[in-house]
Amino acid sequence: MNIRTATISGIPKELRIRDAGRNSHLAPSAADTADSDWRARVDKVVAIAAAHATGVDKESRFPKEAIAAARAERLLGVAVPREFGGDGLSVADVADICYALGRACASTAMIYAMHQTKVACIVRHGRSSPWHQLLLRRLCAEQLLLASSTTEGQAGGDLRNSAAAVDGETRITLERQATVISYGEAADGIVTTARRSADAASSDQVLVAFLKENYTLERLNGWDAFGMRGTCSAGFKLMASGLREQILPVTYEKIHSHTMMPFAHLVWSSAWAGIAAAAVERARAFVRKAMHRSGGTLPPGAAHLTRAGASLKTLRSLIAAATQRFEAAASDSAMLESIEFQTSMNMLKVNASELAVATVMSAMQTCGLPGYRNDSEFSIGRHLRDILSSPIMISNDRILANLATASVLGTTPESLRD
Repeated sequence: MNIRTATISGIPKELRIRDAGRNSHLAPSAADTADSDWRARVDKVVAIAAAHATGVDKESRFPKEAIAAARAERLLGVAVPREFGGDGLSVADVADICYALGRACASTAMIYAMHQTKVACIVRHGRSSPWHQLLLRRLCAEQLLLASSTTEGQAGGDLRNSAAAVDGETRITLERQATVISYGEAADGIVTTARRSADAASSDQVLVAFLKENYTLERLNGWDAFGMRGTCSAGFKLMASGLREQILPVTYEKIHSHTMMPFAHLVWSSAWAGIAAAAVERARAFVRKAMHRSGGTLPPGAAHLTRAGASLKTLRSLIAAATQRFEAAASDSAMLESIEFQTSMNMLKVNASELAVATVMSAMQTCGLPGYRNDSEFSIGRHLRDILSSPIMISNDRILANLATASVLGTTPESLRD
């Protein structure tokens, strides 16, 4: 892959949905300078992520070079408000970064997306808490990497139910069997769901932020996966203790519907779109080289490139529209909690993952055997293996089953304009 074309400066306009007012207090030249500054920082990280992506995949190892670069370029706190030391970037900006990283290294992009989802939860729901204000300041100053622990026991990807409970009053303890904590050993902190108390229902949840000095991890299983190998999504027994103030001051039910689910689905989808874009880029390069060698004759699989490009464009447009919808509803609780909004953001994950898989598969078919081979300059094997995680990461089947009731209660529009 041409590293230069994987940088953020090459992001299609369809994916760039901006909050026009976020820098309204700045003179145009100052706003432009601030915008180009973080983009230049992203470009540096993208180049490093791309250079190490093959090794990360082959060795199934944490992308330490890319994350170190993200720290050096202060990208881990970009979504934190300026008052706490961050850049105050919007969800659209973060989505752009995930897209750019996805074109370079899928594992780096997904780690970054998961980290930013936790940051978004703390920013949007913990700003009234002095403890979490200090956490945000420390996150920006030290460029802390946050991991997520929401999966435990046999519950799979059921984020709205927890088995383990927070125990204690002034000081709290938590012990949970986490079947997956992506990049848990490399993180500086873990943000985890839990039952509010030992006698609370499984759906009566809180979200707690623990820093590395607050917990220990005992490995339960390893991570030798088909794709997304650098996420190092092993299982652990998490044993944590801390202050009650480390619990976010809002119920997880609200955090999940207002931020966790929609933000995660936006940034995950953006990372997947980046992977798909990288595959299309390789397929296009293959067709161009084949035409050059044959004196202008299209190779047999060229028709699949048309399909790949079209599905990628649809995917980008889908993400852009969903981003705009989320930004419009961001401060409207009624809208965020509406069945229509919740359904649309859940279906974003389903539709984006299916489109991304179809796009990469079409890119593979464009290249034929050179795309299938691991030792080819046009290899798309890593992209295909990575993108096949997308329908499984929070199972599409689970999402569709949970939305079944809403689908039954819904109505069919009377016209195309409804």
